[in-house]
Amino acid sequence: MTKAAETIKRATRRPGRFPHASMGMLVWLTIAWVMLWGDFTTGNFLAGFLVALLVTTVAPFPTAPFDGRFRPWGVVRLVAIFLWDIVRASWIQAAFILRRRRPRGAIIRVQLRSHSDVYRAMVAGMTGLVPGSVVVDSHQATGTLYVHVFDTELAGGIAGVHQTLLEQEERVLRAFASHDELVAAGYVPGSSPSAGKMPTPYAPETLGARRTSSASENDTNCANWS
Repeated sequence: MTKAAETIKRATRRPGRFPHASMGMLVWLTIAWVMLWGDFTTGNFLAGFLVALLVTTVAPFPTAPFDGRFRPWGVVRLVAIFLWDIVRASWIQAAFILRRRRPRGAIIRVQLRSHSDVYRAMVAGMTGLVPGSVVVDSHQATGTLYVHVFDTELAGGIAGVHQTLLEQEERVLRAFASHDELVAAGYVPGSSPSAGKMPTPYAPETLGARRTSSASENDTNCANWS
């Protein structure tokens, strides 16, 4: 092997990396583990971290482009509202069950504003942690989530589910999305919804409403569970 070839080989060689996932990903998976168990203890946190380390080492996640930012106020709003949603949904679900009512569930299609795999995964994960809803499928090309709701009336109907997920996505974007990603999604950059949305015709103001209307026709054919 020539000296030039050896130099190129040494420069382009990528040594094995451990851990395979970033520290942010490991912490996020650990938090998800603790929340699923519902018991915040030192042992549970360490167990979640070890499980996250094992999973990302044995089956590393595929890479996804991420050019996000960290906005402290946006993160605070995201976490606070998310925790409140969990508590509120738990009480509503409990009251519904105690009244022995018969749930009428459905699978509803919701198209998000962002096409980033990272933000779509975050929205899907947080939606699944709120009692009464779980994401059953995701379409990467269109940025669409298919959400199963425990009871359509409790969820506010099709329009209510669309509004809930789009608001959740907006909080995620305002916490982590870059300036350009916020603009592309139709939002004025900022950590709070008070920053506003981009005006039409630059970003359709009625995007959510149009998607709700178009999805309503398809959602009527989705499976209802009684």
